[in-house]
Amino acid sequence: MEIRFEKDLPVLLFALVSASTLASLPQVESAWAGVKEVYGEQDFGLRILREVMLLVLIVYAFLEPRLRQGTLTGSVFAFIGVIATYVLCEVGYALYLDLPLVVPMAGLRVFEYMPLALIGFATSRLGAGEYVIYKFAHYLRYYIALQTVLAVAQALWAPPILGVSILGGGRPFGTFVSPNLFGAAMATCALLFALVPSMRKWVAVSVFLALLSGSRTAFISSLLVVFFQIYAVLRPRDRWALIMPAPILAVGALLLASSPLLSGRDDADPTQDGRLDLWQRIFSEYIHGPADVLFGWGLGLSSNTINVLYGAEHFPGQFDSDSLYLFLLNGYGLVGLLAYIGFLWMTTRISAYPNKGLVIMFIFVAGLTFNMWEYFPQNAILMFLWGMVLGTGSQSSSIPLPTRPIVSDSYFQRPS
Repeated sequence: MEIRFEKDLPVLLFALVSASTLASLPQVESAWAGVKEVYGEQDFGLRILREVMLLVLIVYAFLEPRLRQGTLTGSVFAFIGVIATYVLCEVGYALYLDLPLVVPMAGLRVFEYMPLALIGFATSRLGAGEYVIYKFAHYLRYYIALQTVLAVAQALWAPPILGVSILGGGRPFGTFVSPNLFGAAMATCALLFALVPSMRKWVAVSVFLALLSGSRTAFISSLLVVFFQIYAVLRPRDRWALIMPAPILAVGALLLASSPLLSGRDDADPTQDGRLDLWQRIFSEYIHGPADVLFGWGLGLSSNTINVLYGAEHFPGQFDSDSLYLFLLNGYGLVGLLAYIGFLWMTTRISAYPNKGLVIMFIFVAGLTFNMWEYFPQNAILMFLWGMVLGTGSQSSSIPLPTRPIVSDSYFQRPS
């Protein structure tokens, strides 16, 4: 039987994302009962479903000839080789500090969903990127519909253990551990819908859910999607009227998102944020020289996994980073942090994807206040999109591959 990855891949991506509806089921049930974030062995059997689905995707990509040919290239091997060499050095340094092996392994979780980026890269090089995203977005509507029903019910009647929603109940968490993770996932879904024509109403639904979650990062990320949507429909001569006040609008959005009305929390004032005090203390107490600045002071110590296993500040230098960039600085040093930012910048330079600015800016903003690459399914969706955007730039220079999908422009203009 001939396998057509253009039809199979959107289904597999949807199945991977849908695994989030079961992965945190024990925590969801506990939150409905008024108990905050229950962790333990009871949910391992459900959480492993997402790793199983990821493995299925990787195996599928290896068995599908065109995807395998698109990923197993010299440039990909060279990139992975450089990353792996540096990462192994950081793991060795973490073991030199007598940290348990589980600590640096937790620091490697930022690479867990990198195979999806490679799959997105190959898919784009094969000319199937837009088709896969189109089909994936249409399947994702069912996921959003389920999250909407749950979120509205929770915003009306759930116990307010994590803050009060704008509808009077608890801040909604959907099928996630917390409202922040729920909001991040909904903002990412808004991004995905924004990349597909004729799906603006689903962008609006996702933005509404992100706002309802009370998460500041989700609110600002979703507003970024709306900003780019408005920017795209304006005439070029009118776009300066939107760009010039953008910094003021960003500050206003932060203040609005931090207000008790939207955040549902009385302690969300950005001028008195615990994150700022935490970050200042970390820089003053745990950086002891140029080596710490350049190469980090403990791979994995700011991972949420380690904080759950051992408790915050169990090891010297361990803390809740609540920022991807501080996580990278802690584990991979200034070298790793600049490499990450440089790769984001390089993607925008070499990619020919029409919405590359929106995707890359979203990834940059989403990492400011939490480590998004540890949070499922946001990491899965964004990794695939990043790879797809990067692969669009390589499409013209790649070797022609057989059996590329041929989809007419009118296909993408069907109403949602």
